[in-house]
Amino acid sequence: MNSLTGQFRKTTWDPILIVAQIIAVQCLLYFILGIMIIMIATLLGTTKSLDYLFFIFILNSIVGALALWYLVQRTKQCMDFLWCLNLVTTTIMCVCGEFLCMKTELKAIPLSMLSQKTAL
Repeated sequence: MNSLTGQFRKTTWDPILIVAQIIAVQCLLYFILGIMIIMIATLLGTTKSLDYLFFIFILNSIVGALALWYLVQRTKQCMDFLWCLNLVTTTIMCVCGEFLCMKTELKAIPLSMLSQKTAL
């Protein structure tokens, strides 16, 4: 009788599973987003507008909801998953953005006339 009383999923915290789900959802979202952009670009030709891009992102959010439903499969974990994902991507974007801005700001400024002639 004890073998019939199982759980849907382990209740322990599994960071490898969470990271794998984040990678899977991100890969799926960007892959589908790329396919949608290519399809809209080929259908519309050279006409490009932000309206089409916003429409594609709205459609991609529906794909994201389906990906969360299929990959995460738990209501409580979906919200935790999204908070974790937003926190990680925001941190990466801020740190990399600051690094690239500092790298650009710290470039040597040419002071002599010789370096100005070679820059032209």
